[in-house]
Amino acid sequence: MMGNVKELIKSSALLNFNVVERDRWVAVQAASLPRGAVVLDAGAGSCPYRSLFAHCNYKTQDFTSLQGDQLSGRQYGAIDYVCDIAAIPVDDNSFDAILCSEVIEHVPDPVAVMAEFSRILKPGGRLILTAPLGSGIHQEPYHFYGGYTPFWYEKVLSDKGFAKINVQANGGSMKAFSQEALRFAQMTIPFASTIPLFVSLTWLPFWLLLLPLLVGVIPVAAHLLDRYDEKQHFTVGYFVTAVKE
Repeated sequence: MMGNVKELIKSSALLNFNVVERDRWVAVQAASLPRGAVVLDAGAGSCPYRSLFAHCNYKTQDFTSLQGDQLSGRQYGAIDYVCDIAAIPVDDNSFDAILCSEVIEHVPDPVAVMAEFSRILKPGGRLILTAPLGSGIHQEPYHFYGGYTPFWYEKVLSDKGFAKINVQANGGSMKAFSQEALRFAQMTIPFASTIPLFVSLTWLPFWLLLLPLLVGVIPVAAHLLDRYDEKQHFTVGYFVTAVKE
């Protein structure tokens, strides 16, 4: 039962909007780069975006210290630069673009990382970045920040020599709420290994009663109503682009 629910959530654009919308956005950014552009995927992990940059000269960086079960692809992809993300062994002005997706919450000094990106990008080079606004602890012990606000990006990136800074929310408060409703459904599945048998037997009918609401009504309503959230102060994360001056 638990496996079926998790697979349903993972495969559905409605139920897994955070990842699906992020992947779509990265695909658009990749497609906009010219053929032959030299691209660094910083903190590439299992390199899930490699195919999107097939028309580019695609390079990867990672510190490669996570365990397989902490990676989306269960293992690292081919990494060109195994090193600290704040000290990448390449010359100044080496790359036309840098992709850094869901990484900077895992580095102790993200400001230094932005300085390093500015150093290794060519003038006019593009930074393509995603990171959460709010996130539960994951990939421990390498999770140092809960998330970043638009004001952080605007301040730090401008200080490090970037312009044309664009910060886009990955959904608003309603979608963020639907994600937590789904998390509740997943975390309270009866007969999970962490839930005692007598608790599972008692909870099962209530969970079955709530399930259509948690994985059906709330996600659909949230996606329909999310467009009316103008402030988007509780988004799950941001998509950021910036250009090195």
